[in-house]
Amino acid sequence: MNDDSSSTWETTPPAGDGPAEPTTRFSTSGSRASSRSSAYDEDDAPKFSRKKTKKKQPFWKELLVIFSVALLLTVVIQTFVARVFVIPSASMETTLHGCTGCVNDKVLVEKITYLFNDPRPGDVIVFRGPPNWTGGKQPPNFVVGTLQDLGSMVNLSEPSGTDFIKRVIAVGGQTVECCDDEGRVLVDGKPLDEPYLNFGGGPRQQDSFEKVTVPAGKLWVMGDNRNNSSDSRKHGDPTPADGAIPVENVVGKARVIVIPVGRWGGISDFNPQTGGK
Repeated sequence: MNDDSSSTWETTPPAGDGPAEPTTRFSTSGSRASSRSSAYDEDDAPKFSRKKTKKKQPFWKELLVIFSVALLLTVVIQTFVARVFVIPSASMETTLHGCTGCVNDKVLVEKITYLFNDPRPGDVIVFRGPPNWTGGKQPPNFVVGTLQDLGSMVNLSEPSGTDFIKRVIAVGGQTVECCDDEGRVLVDGKPLDEPYLNFGGGPRQQDSFEKVTVPAGKLWVMGDNRNNSSDSRKHGDPTPADGAIPVENVVGKARVIVIPVGRWGGISDFNPQTGGK
């Protein structure tokens, strides 16, 4: 094995008269000959640079970022997951409150369910009104509509006026008519079981209408406050069947009353065709 360093052993006899153990010195030269006893040169010490302290952003900038992120999340959630709607009319009382002089209910409407299934009888839904429901009024564009809806949640603006909330009574292909001898709506000739109906304490009487076959891809919707509801019965123009609303106009299913707190709770989707089963 080659070694570039060189070493020398030297034995020196001790001075004196008597025998003594030899003393040995070992010296090293070459690449390993640096002495550990040499003084440490401070100039050769590694120099560490101090990291510059990051300048803190002004508070208003941080607040702007937080507000922007919160607004973006709100828009994304309301567009794809769930949204809060204000109930401005009395057509769904007493299931939902929307009356003059009282606190209008605000309901959470989720949008996931109808990505995989169509609305069923008994579901309380929010939908965009077709032209014969809105009198030709067009819904606002996305940005304006979102700001308007956000404002309506805190009573800073009125709802858009192009969204409605009703209960699904029948689906495409079914026939609807009113009424039998007991004043009940019939679907496919069978009377409905509707425990949610509100007649204001009066007799259970409903306005009669002729038999209608719900077109495919549409829904027949009515209010729980049956005699105070402008629903599919009232918007049949030019034919009664035109009162049905397109499934594609459905925004989502009303799940929970969130405001006022005293009315917090789930919204029943009792199926009137099957007695809730």
